[in-house]
Amino acid sequence: MIAIINYGMGNLRSVQAGLEHIGQRAFVTDDPQEVMNAPAVVLPGVGAFRDAIEKLEQTGMGDAFREAVQSGKPCLGVCLGLQLLFSESEEGGVYHGLGIIPGKVVRFSDRLKVPHMGWNQLNIKNPDAPIFRDIPEGSYMYFVHSYYVQPEDSAVIAATTDYGIEFTSMIARDNLFAMQFHPEKSQEIGLCLLRNFGSLITDH
Repeated sequence: MIAIINYGMGNLRSVQAGLEHIGQRAFVTDDPQEVMNAPAVVLPGVGAFRDAIEKLEQTGMGDAFREAVQSGKPCLGVCLGLQLLFSESEEGGVYHGLGIIPGKVVRFSDRLKVPHMGWNQLNIKNPDAPIFRDIPEGSYMYFVHSYYVQPEDSAVIAATTDYGIEFTSMIARDNLFAMQFHPEKSQEIGLCLLRNFGSLITDH
């Protein structure tokens, strides 16, 4: 059973439906203990960084996700769930994130159309990462976001995407994977990513 963290905002049901579509059992929870007991964890998200991090820290779900990552179990961040992993965000001010990945979240330049919305391609930087099994270079994924992540350590960058600049669209570090796009809305190729994540549960 994959635990999907519920902190009162986010694309919970669509992520759950995507996982169930590829044969994984998943449940939505706001109980930190259930997160710590689950064999794998997903941190989804849609909305404002500040509101999300406040809810995570107030409810204990932030600590539960940090512990899940440290325990070595497969963990996945989706959309805002990627941004929340970082040290800080400049969205609406400067706010501390979960601090799991050193780096910051910044806004696209005003000269670009914001939000970056629609289909765009992956430039795969770490093809050996298990999350990329059967994922071709240049695969199209579905994006909706105005901010992007800037990791301090380039070794965690699993894929980038071009939108005026080349930005980090996926990260991978040991048992932790996260993506800026929505795999559950990215048709068969996005479901393949979810399937690859699910396969890590039996491998763990």
